[in-house]
Amino acid sequence: MARILVTEPIAEGGLDRLRAAGHTVDVQEGLSPAELLEAVVGAHALIIRSATQVDAQVLAAGTDLVVVGRAGIGLDNVDTAAATDRGVMVVNAPQSNILSAAEHTMALLLAQARNVPQAHAALVSGRWERSRWTGVELADKTLGIVGLGRIGKLVAQRAMAFGMRLVAYDPFVAPEMARRMNIELVDLDTLLATSDFVTLHVAKTPETVGLIDADRLAKAKQGIRIVNVARGGIVVEADLADAIRSGHVGGAALDVFDTEPTTESPLFGLPEVVVTPHLGASTHEAQDKAGDTIAEMVGLALAGEFVPFAVNVNAAEASETVRPFLSVAERLGSLFAGLAGSVQALEISYEGEIGGYDTRILTLSLLKGFFGRISDDPVSYVNAPKMADERGIVVTETTTTTSHHFVNLITVKGGEHAIAGTIVGLEGEPRLVMVDDHRVDLPPAGHMLVVRNDDRPGMIGKVGTIVGEAGVNIADMDVGQSTSGASAMMVVATSEPVPPAVCEALRAVEGIVSVDTL
Repeated sequence: MARILVTEPIAEGGLDRLRAAGHTVDVQEGLSPAELLEAVVGAHALIIRSATQVDAQVLAAGTDLVVVGRAGIGLDNVDTAAATDRGVMVVNAPQSNILSAAEHTMALLLAQARNVPQAHAALVSGRWERSRWTGVELADKTLGIVGLGRIGKLVAQRAMAFGMRLVAYDPFVAPEMARRMNIELVDLDTLLATSDFVTLHVAKTPETVGLIDADRLAKAKQGIRIVNVARGGIVVEADLADAIRSGHVGGAALDVFDTEPTTESPLFGLPEVVVTPHLGASTHEAQDKAGDTIAEMVGLALAGEFVPFAVNVNAAEASETVRPFLSVAERLGSLFAGLAGSVQALEISYEGEIGGYDTRILTLSLLKGFFGRISDDPVSYVNAPKMADERGIVVTETTTTTSHHFVNLITVKGGEHAIAGTIVGLEGEPRLVMVDDHRVDLPPAGHMLVVRNDDRPGMIGKVGTIVGEAGVNIADMDVGQSTSGASAMMVVATSEPVPPAVCEALRAVEGIVSVDTL
């Protein structure tokens, strides 16, 4: 089983799950960068939080790494591009702390509006300053939400309960969806010009770094208050401090900063500012969820299965309709590699109901099976497309919601060969239904033999006798005839690999055209 290096505190429940699966969990917290380079050698998985920096050097040292798991949402501390280049999957726990982050946003919103921490500090220091810390109500104020994702929507629901009017900026959200939530979509400048409070819920990307700067703040409504529980760097702290000092911005509440950890910021000395040390996900519930989720994702990655929260896999989350076909696609890829060998192009088609869904993850699964059969290197959803590029294999994908013979069908073609499969029945049993131009019907097995022969009597008995005398058990068999009727094919599932000597004996039989092992 795998060795999993854990460098930061993770909920024990998640680690226990990995141990129960047979993995070795190596907990080494507080490593220096040099110590991390040593510790990652030989590790198959690395689990971190926000403090561990996983750069290209760490990834290069971790030559056995399959997956890096971040127990949380942000991935600022992981070089995802370098991981992708090395075929290392990067996973996170995007839903683990969304509720905690939304609640902390509301806590800061209220604390800023009512000057709670400032009044507390004054009172415990011996000063009764009731008149100094007069606040404002949230009711009837306009809240501008920048980023209407999972957390933004939760904040919107809670702010609505306070009687706030809601506007939002998110170029990826349809206006109709926003209207159903009683939210008006506007551009960013309009949002800043009309909002009494603004809360940020966007990822830190090259496009969002410095999003709220001096120019944008100058266009904002007089007395606006800014709340940031997203990522440091989205707000230019020095510009915000200047705007507060000038009186144009009424105040701010921040949980995140450009550099973390930090005890210095131009905002810290301002009485209109409320700050917390990145506590958005710091609840017992969020920590438990993050630990459990990242353990599950890492376990799936190590098992070579579909990982819903892989951030560097070029595919959308597998729908309930598509997911049952993942193993079928991977097996078809492996069988096709055994059938066709080296090819210059792979043509993959999806027919039927699955053709109406995002099938990119099925293509990745098929490529994973294909290269897993022909490559000595570990193959994952991450590096399978890169392997195709490196070998000059052109991969094309077509979809249609029409299928003539099956409810759903996956077909892969390349060179002179083709293979197709589907799932049947209420229990979703996989079926191999076509090999080259022959129709067949049997489950795709771990070891298969394809025998092409003249369509004459007695051929099945000859094949069965030779295979049986070699001590190889036949688990399943189907005979398919070509559309022209000139030749036949036997597809045989065996309990173990058929030895090369048995294949040679079969090829020597009169009437047998070819023998291939899949």
